[in-house]
Amino acid sequence: MSILPDGRFVDDAPYDPNVDLSAVDRSDMDASNWLLVWRKFRRHRLGLVSGIFLLVAYLAIPFAGFFSPYTPNERSAEYLYHPPQAINLWHENEFIGPFVYPTQAKADLENFRWNYTVDETLPMPLHFFCTGTEYNLFGFVPTKMHLFCAPEGATVFILGSDRLGRDIFSRISYGAQLSLTVGLIGITVSFLLGITLGSVAGYFGGSTDWLVNRAIEILRSLPELPLWLALSAAVPSNWGPVSVFFIISIILGILDWPGLARAVRSKFLSLREEEYVRAAEMMGAKPSRVIRRHLLPNFMSHLIASATLSIPAMILGETALSFLGLGLRAPAVSWGVMLNDAQNLASIEIYPWTAIPMLPIIIVVLAFNFLGDGLRDSLDPYKV
Repeated sequence: MSILPDGRFVDDAPYDPNVDLSAVDRSDMDASNWLLVWRKFRRHRLGLVSGIFLLVAYLAIPFAGFFSPYTPNERSAEYLYHPPQAINLWHENEFIGPFVYPTQAKADLENFRWNYTVDETLPMPLHFFCTGTEYNLFGFVPTKMHLFCAPEGATVFILGSDRLGRDIFSRISYGAQLSLTVGLIGITVSFLLGITLGSVAGYFGGSTDWLVNRAIEILRSLPELPLWLALSAAVPSNWGPVSVFFIISIILGILDWPGLARAVRSKFLSLREEEYVRAAEMMGAKPSRVIRRHLLPNFMSHLIASATLSIPAMILGETALSFLGLGLRAPAVSWGVMLNDAQNLASIEIYPWTAIPMLPIIIVVLAFNFLGDGLRDSLDPYKV
């Protein structure tokens, strides 16, 4: 293959009149639908990168304790509001490897803030694959192994510490376990309700369709945020963090299903008149089989794209409730709980790193939106 001066590509191989010129096109025509979807999705660079990022993020959730140098509620009373520390490699033009400089705290009673001085004459290398505070790997395997630890006599606050001396980087890592999974649980509840009620209403019609539509209209007419607040406030305050987490996830899923149910219903109303549906019914197929084997597969592309756009909405919902103090509460750790600790604007002005938990929320929500755009464009591979 060579390139002409005008930019055209020319095959250098000699012409063979016996070659089947339709062979390449035939292979594309014989390719499965999912293969065509993958080929089109690969060309959507932003969606592909976002999908890889989210896959890595979810796979890393069970290893949050391993990647974190501290546990989420481990306090350092001597290092309150410690600024982010840099991890250096070179000291006085000499390569040492990853290390930090020790710091010393001093209270500024005039301005009511903490000031830290860095001793740049004493590099202290980090410890890797070291023994630290015990945590549960995968949620149930107790271990003390960490990827890296602070050297004795120093700290490693990559993103700084909060008002109680807790490492923000470690808390963000642990907070991802709740903030990212709340969307998965919520979307499961939403899909079960939305697909079931929407498909029944769209396929059977009549009084069933009327009842489902009235339920959808009533739920959609209620203001969303006050309804969140009312349902969250009804959760007993003496419940444990795990129980509150599941209740919040279910509440978010229950409030999200009407939009999906309406979309499923409208699609089924048009698909149920198709000839292949009528043929399946005439051959004796039960309504459940017609819905499961003939109608839902034709609607799967919309469902997948809808899921990728609904999950970030639920993550934002949990963040908003926890930020207002009506969702997850300490000692549970989520990104919303961390932002609840940073409500004081005066402290953010003095210690801006306490607002860093906003960044993973923004990044994850944007990644889900980019992934949804890529899937929405790719799940119809025949559309130009």
